[in-house]
Amino acid sequence: MKNLKNVFIAAFALAIIGSCYKSKLNQPAPGELTAEEIATKKGVDGLLIGAYSMLDGLGGSPAITYANSTSNWIYGSICGSEAYKGSIQGDQQQITDAEIFIANANNIYFDSKWGGAYEGVQRANSVLRNMRLAKDMSTADTIEAKAEALFLRAFYHFEAKKMWNKIPFVDESVTYDAGNYHIVNSTTWVHIENDLIYAVNNLPRTQAAIGRANKYAAEALLAKAYMFENKFAQAKPLLADLITNGETAGGSKYALDSQYNNNFNIQYKNSAESVFACQNSVNDGSGGSNGDQGDALNFPVNSPVTGCCGFFQPSQYLVNHFKTDPVTGLPDLDNFNEVAVHNDEGLQSSDPFTPYSGTLDPRLDWTVGRRGIPYLDWGVDPGFNWVRDQSFSGPYLPIKNVYYQAQAAMYVDNDWNQLTAMNINLIRFADVLLWAAEAEVEIGSLDQAEVYVNMIRKRAANPAGFVHTYVDPSNPATGFTNTPAANYFIKPYPPGYFATQGQTIARKAVRYERMLELAMEGHRFFDLVRWGIAATEINAYFLKEKNLRTYMNGAVFTPNKNEYFPIPQTEIDLSKGPSGIPAMTQNPGY
Repeated sequence: MKNLKNVFIAAFALAIIGSCYKSKLNQPAPGELTAEEIATKKGVDGLLIGAYSMLDGLGGSPAITYANSTSNWIYGSICGSEAYKGSIQGDQQQITDAEIFIANANNIYFDSKWGGAYEGVQRANSVLRNMRLAKDMSTADTIEAKAEALFLRAFYHFEAKKMWNKIPFVDESVTYDAGNYHIVNSTTWVHIENDLIYAVNNLPRTQAAIGRANKYAAEALLAKAYMFENKFAQAKPLLADLITNGETAGGSKYALDSQYNNNFNIQYKNSAESVFACQNSVNDGSGGSNGDQGDALNFPVNSPVTGCCGFFQPSQYLVNHFKTDPVTGLPDLDNFNEVAVHNDEGLQSSDPFTPYSGTLDPRLDWTVGRRGIPYLDWGVDPGFNWVRDQSFSGPYLPIKNVYYQAQAAMYVDNDWNQLTAMNINLIRFADVLLWAAEAEVEIGSLDQAEVYVNMIRKRAANPAGFVHTYVDPSNPATGFTNTPAANYFIKPYPPGYFATQGQTIARKAVRYERMLELAMEGHRFFDLVRWGIAATEINAYFLKEKNLRTYMNGAVFTPNKNEYFPIPQTEIDLSKGPSGIPAMTQNPGY
């Protein structure tokens, strides 16, 4: 396989010290190391940092960072009906093709995502090979390095498996020099589980560097693997342990942040809610290469934030999920999409506009930029003026990846576009709670599932965490009032609601809550697939949204095909062994 082969050739000659963790570990700029330097404790640690650095996707081949990013804004959110591709028609058409499920095996975005995942795998394997050559590493050092490397190897294989399912498992025995790089051993969940079990058993509870994986990050990823396999009985005790005993690599007990929005505020990154995250930094001498390059396209255009690029615009379907019942404060699980939240589509910025007055979940305005609502401290969202082509991709803006104006000097690197120090939240504690609720619905207690969901909803109901109006709308820097910016109204489920309504409704409520809590964070498509409802949900989305977005006319999700993406044709072609027959086969339907 091309990407693996290229990395194998250079494996002992190059250690990429860069991207994700350099600022935390105080490493020098990226550079070449000799074989002798690599075969030391310091060299192995450099290789390990290089393996962490692929979490941001920068360094795969072909290197399209937007395609590689583990934020999965394309595959998890756009393909999962939370967002449109955005920008203008024809710009990065490969993303639109994926969005409406007409992409084929020659789509370069898939090739790039594959390359990023397997470069991460290979960097982890380089650690495992080279630590055995280092004479200055103790047994404890070796165990620690191995545990971190296996955690990362499992993470990158997981990224590939949820995309393609039929993927090769590549361990440290597979090398170009050994001539076995073309041999494909299909990755099963057991491979991923085994790597993570070792990591859970051998990683420390805390780490000197806060961005490194600890025991509980590994336990959370193992629980996630079990959830993808519907092994709820295996996931449940791990999730219970995480909730009761789990702590961050920095030693803080896992907890929900008191305010939902702090999860997307650079100032509060690595909080007690952060289970595992890609550590991004700027103004660190790297020229922006350590910043959040994967989201560089995803800012409002022609705005004070930046002039580029208008991608990743939230869908009307997503926005409609945030309506709440004006009496109960609960979501309408079945009819949320019947009447849309009012927006300014089709209006000019000079036209009068009154935002939707109905009751809303307050998480909406930390997830979606809407006309008439404060957009962080950048000013009231003017709608039309900050959207590149409203007729193509609607009136809404992404916001979770956007920094505050007051943070620009410290947390932004003015490269070709804004590169920020915003971490990528790969697993946060809210995710753990919702997995636990899901496991309880399937094999445990509906009452306990409701407890976990209500922990999430009670945090969302904290008035301190609402979006508020400006003291002076003409000068947002003067701060905010205590007046909510919209008609926010949310309540927890009443005691015994899940048990009274039964498992089917409880299951629906937990799944709905995941969309509210984790919207625009790259999870939705993969959730729909693992639940077995992707075709039903996405085709219902297309049926309604095609009336708004004409490019969706004829779009269809084909069951037993589109649950997984096409394996890049270049990888199939390059898996040929001496016989000339490819070792890899294409996914069904492509």
